[in-house]
Amino acid sequence: MVQKLGIEESKVSEINQVLYRNYGTSMAGLKAIGYDFDNDDYHSFVHGRLPYENLKPDPVLRSLLLNLPLRKIVFSNGDKVHVAKALAKLGLEDCFEMIICFETLNPGDKDTGNPSDSDELQNTSTEFLNGTNHDSALLRTPIVCKPFEKAFEQAFEIAKINPQKTLFFDDSIRNIQTGKLMGLHTVLIGTSRRTTGVDYALESIHNIKEALPELWEESSKKSERVRYSGKVAIETSVTA
Repeated sequence: MVQKLGIEESKVSEINQVLYRNYGTSMAGLKAIGYDFDNDDYHSFVHGRLPYENLKPDPVLRSLLLNLPLRKIVFSNGDKVHVAKALAKLGLEDCFEMIICFETLNPGDKDTGNPSDSDELQNTSTEFLNGTNHDSALLRTPIVCKPFEKAFEQAFEIAKINPQKTLFFDDSIRNIQTGKLMGLHTVLIGTSRRTTGVDYALESIHNIKEALPELWEESSKKSERVRYSGKVAIETSVTA
């Protein structure tokens, strides 16, 4: 944001927090307040500085996933390069049937065509950066991403998912709550505290089999469905 967009360094932290809170990603927020940039360049610049070397193979999670008798799909706001790198570092690249990522939800041109020379958008951007207009929830973004319902709707259509028969894992409470509103069964990762919209809360994804052993129990039905909480059939597992 400092090097490429010329935003004052002292304001970057606060701006990032506000944009992430309102839009799910800083990129979606920047587009909403009028910044025009190439999406691939943005992802390359931001993700190119991530410490991927800190990710290590996770044989426990790999075994859990490979032995889980359900469709497994990645649903990420990240771009395909980022998702592929993360999965490869974790040793999980062959554990999922499908990856739904930034490019899946935002096909087409590399940029979104925001009119950066628009007086209205430039005024909005200036007000936001000066702290006089942080009510960014009122501003629309051309980027499709979680936690917004449109992203979930597109994911359901692309993957042929029935949300009422799908278990959704995420570490973001906003994503979880939207998922619940969309009819998904939800698992919040990173805490054991349940709150509104959370069906299950797990400190670690490694605890999934202890919390939901029914997912590994093969059904006698031809569709290989499994059941949990009595009478809810789960056919698909979606991981953020």
